[in-house]
Amino acid sequence: MARIKVTQVKSQIGRLQSQKRTLEALGLRKMHQTVEHEATPSIVGMVNTVKHLVSFEEIK
Repeated sequence: MARIKVTQVKSQIGRLQSQKRTLEALGLRKMHQTVEHEATPSIVGMVNTVKHLVSFEEIK
């Protein structure tokens, strides 16, 4: 299965509670923190929910 690297690039201050919880579920707590996940449909859906707050790239 492919892996993706997700980095938080914008602050969660002033965002909806659901977006804050999605970032927390992804394991992102601070700005410029990076985490790696398997590219499952649920993880990809969470990344798409907060795509305006994160950057992501596929790892080969």
